Amino acid sequence: MGRVVDARGTRIHVVEEGEGPLVLLIHGFPESWYSWRHQLPVIAAAGYRAAAIDVRGYGRSSAPLEVEAYGMFHHVEDNLGVVEALGEQSAIIVGHDWGSPIAATSALLHPDVFTAVGLLSVPYSPPGGRRPSEAFAAMGGDEEFYINYFQEPGRAEAEAELDVRGWLLGFYVGASGDAIRPADGGTIATVPKGGMLRDRFVLPERLPKWLTEDDVEFYTAEFERTGFAGPLNRYRNVDRDWQDMQHLRDQPIKVPSLFIGGEVDGPTMWGARAIARFPETLPGLKGSHILPGCGHWVQQERADEINQLLTAWLKSL
Repeated sequence: MGRVVDARGTRIHVVEEGEGPLVLLIHGFPESWYSWRHQLPVIAAAGYRAAAIDVRGYGRSSAPLEVEAYGMFHHVEDNLGVVEALGEQSAIIVGHDWGSPIAATSALLHPDVFTAVGLLSVPYSPPGGRRPSEAFAAMGGDEEFYINYFQEPGRAEAEAELDVRGWLLGFYVGASGDAIRPADGGTIATVPKGGMLRDRFVLPERLPKWLTEDDVEFYTAEFERTGFAGPLNRYRNVDRDWQDMQHLRDQPIKVPSLFIGGEVDGPTMWGARAIARFPETLPGLKGSHILPGCGHWVQQERADEINQLLTAWLKSL
């Protein structure tokens, strides 16, 4: 059942199922609460109150105009507000893609409220010594890394909003385990000089098994209504977040944790060094899993495996 709650002054749309300890689910880009559709009933059946939100900027949640309104600490504040609005004092928090660092930072700053954290796709990495935009530029090499491509307001919005369905489908398939390499052999992680991200999209003749026409229609309708500015503004705060979080350098997350990534998922592959540091950065880690052949959309591509890993972890807490 979906409803809108007042999360410390921010309107946040929440879809919840079940009763018991609260499990708060935070999605990534470009998705919505709907990316957790396979997890909500299973977590509820395991004896928990599963609640998936639309992150600010998405769906029916507030979408402030200012870029800085999408800084990391605002997202943490939203999560605290949702827990309060649902009448709870604590929650287990699970995030995917951008939701992963949002969940991680929530647990790092408020371990009394977020008593355990599950991270999907993006491994926890405390702020480092290098400005993120510089690190991403180096990752792009002769091309433009997609996060740098997203920095200029209006640029990525313009290409995505030309054909919302085609852009979303190209992005979803291109980052999945079912990705089809374009003729130039590149990936959607980088943009050719003077080009657009969509230049590397290869649309499949038929949808992959994990994505139905109804799924594509749901996401398309959401983004045709809201546009992409709010979601992309999250990327436009990477350097600001890095600066704001310097006092958290080398800080471990001590609450019980879980990591799940895909073998062919970009952020998991790029995060190999962060994963190797888990003994220091996640001393409460109860499991780290890499799913063979799985791409970026782990909880959709491998719903059954994710459900088993998540419920086993929840019961171990």
